[in-house]
Amino acid sequence: MKIKSIKARQILDSRGNPTVEADVITDNGHLGRAQVPSGASTGEHEAIELRDGDKSKYLGKGVTKAVENVNSIISEALVGMDVTMQEDLDNKMIELDGSENKGNLGANAILAVSLAAAEAAAKEEGKLLFE
Repeated sequence: MKIKSIKARQILDSRGNPTVEADVITDNGHLGRAQVPSGASTGEHEAIELRDGDKSKYLGKGVTKAVENVNSIISEALVGMDVTMQEDLDNKMIELDGSENKGNLGANAILAVSLAAAEAAAKEEGKLLFE
């Protein structure tokens, strides 16, 4: 039940804004896939979505930096870990980020991988995610 690969990409959400989609694939071939909606609130204690800021693409709302973080830093750290150990996976990503607001790797990157891992783990155990 080990993580074999993690891959992310930029997609558009239901409002047409770029967001992160992540795939987590286990060594048994189970796929977990998750998309993270772009946040609309901006409270001072909010986790930070990592946005590119390049105004020539999606008015600066692109998420290619967050995608790169998933495909490099997060993937390198989590591949080989037990997909059913959700708390360990989440804690590892929080540790890798090292900030109070998840602004280094991006809350959007971390959440997409966390949700995809949860779905892959459920499939490993022959369950639906809500079970």
